[in-house]
Amino acid sequence: MSQTISPHLARSWLLVPASQPELFDIAQQSRADAVIIDVEDAVAANEKQQARKDTVEWLNSGHRAWVRINDASSDFWSEDCAALSKAEGLEGVMLAKSEGRSHLSDTADRLPQGTRILALVETARGIEHVEEIAHSNETFRIAFGTGDFRRDTATGDSELALAYARSRMVIASRAARLPAPIDGPTLNRDKLLQGTQHARDMGMGGKLCLNHEHTGIINDSLAPSHEDIGWAHGFIKAFEASGGAITDGSDLPRLARAQRIVQQAADFRIHVDAAEVGHNDY
Repeated sequence: MSQTISPHLARSWLLVPASQPELFDIAQQSRADAVIIDVEDAVAANEKQQARKDTVEWLNSGHRAWVRINDASSDFWSEDCAALSKAEGLEGVMLAKSEGRSHLSDTADRLPQGTRILALVETARGIEHVEEIAHSNETFRIAFGTGDFRRDTATGDSELALAYARSRMVIASRAARLPAPIDGPTLNRDKLLQGTQHARDMGMGGKLCLNHEHTGIINDSLAPSHEDIGWAHGFIKAFEASGGAITDGSDLPRLARAQRIVQQAADFRIHVDAAEVGHNDY
């Protein structure tokens, strides 16, 4: 990974099949904000034991990553947790098919204390219980498993068809004071920019992907543009020059937006030249 971004803010979450350990280093050297080694859907049942072994060995050799584990009702969940309890470089786990508080708490009980858990919500039951999941003490952040959700609900892949589920996750995350949720992957590169911009517009702060070449587009799309950053600096400068005078009811919301953009630029290490700073009236 080109730079260290807090998982609270991470935009691109790159999934790598645990059955292909030759890809682990490639993923880590990509622009991904976070790497997730996948021992769930990306690994056949008869390959899971070896995949776990390869994953733990890699994590114990100076590398760090997240791991997507099988859901709590599966035959593989216990073995996943047992294996990862010995992984020194474990950033946290993504729990597949999270459907309630007990799935999170039971998983936490089997992992070292303080292990971060991404709740992957990908079923109708998960969406119905998303507020409970968000308010679980064990939940670090919520992610949307769009493929399995569509399979479970027979929902199409249009923006409209998935808008309700995305909105539920965004609102639940905000109400529980969690970081913005992570959207599911857009597999078609030609639609990746549009899909990522839509996720951002819905209020999501990250996106899963299956190809390391997608990470740059996701990072750029989920970060403030130079134009936005220039406007934000200009607005704050003009506001401070006025002595903080309030002219109408939009000033404080715009100030909050400007401050959020400036903070995001700092978090993502985005710099703008003085010439790009806008000179706008507030």
